[in-house]
Formats: sequence, C-alpha cells, structure tokens
Amino acid sequence: MQSIKLNSHAGADGVLKLEVPVGVADTDFEVMVIVQPVAKVATLPKPTPEELGWPPGFFEQTAGALADEPLELIEQLPYEEREEIL
Repeated sequence: MQSIKLNSHAGADGVLKLEVPVGVADTDFEVMVIVQPVAKVATLPKPTPEELGWPPGFFEQTAGALADEPLELIEQLPYEEREEIL
C-alpha cells in the first residue's frame, strides 16, 4: 500500500480532476479518495493581542522585564513521604 498526497484545484465547473502517477502499468488498483477543502491561511485575519484578551501594550511593557533581575532558585523543602493507601 502506498499513500500519495496531491494538491489540486477545482475548476469553474466545480469538477476536480486528478491524475495519480503510480509508476506501474497494466495493474489494477484500489483507490480511496478523501476530499477536503484547504483553508486559506493567508486570507484569515490574525487576531491582535487585545482581541485575545491581553491588556493594551502588555508585551511592549513586559518584554525583557527580568533582564536585569535574574531569577534565584531557593532551597527546596524536604519531600514529605506518605503512607500508600489502597
């Protein structure tokens, strides 16, 4: 079995025409076709940070905020062991 992925465009008549190169002559094939429209990502508007719920100017005000103050790791508390209850 071989999977072949093709991208094609339906014409103005609404007909999608496919040619599938298989490389083998005089042979019967079982063909399964799944037709799914491709989303046009380039035409979808990208939401602004404000539209996603971020306050106006949040990223401009906070970018690099820890550059002068590195984080410090404090000593961890001992791990509490508990009895296993089944």
